[in-house]
Amino acid sequence: MSRFVVYGALYALLAVALGAFGAHGLEGKLSERMLENYETAVRYQMYHALGLLLVGVLSDKLGGGRLLVWSGRLLQLGILLFSGSLYVLSLTGYTKLGIVAPFGGMSFIVGWVLLMLAAWKHGQRN
Repeated sequence: MSRFVVYGALYALLAVALGAFGAHGLEGKLSERMLENYETAVRYQMYHALGLLLVGVLSDKLGGGRLLVWSGRLLQLGILLFSGSLYVLSLTGYTKLGIVAPFGGMSFIVGWVLLMLAAWKHGQRN
């Protein structure tokens, strides 16, 4: 499960770097709407990078398990689909990937639900 800590740290590092790039390199180059989309991508990437860190840390406390593994996988998938599609939209104006963002959002939601269920199951056992 420590791999989720590594992935979480990597996605957080990238969120900081991409956020700095957006703030310093894209201002004035993108429309206000596209800059907002970019900022949303960075923000959600950071939230879910922290979620991945949580999954990795809790896996030791809760004993791992399939729910936590799938929670981490779905949070990663959500970052790629949701934030990734918004990055592409913002930087290129390519709107066809807009259909992908809701799947990323659903991945986030299900990932958090699985994390909640893992914690609940652990509480029921103890």
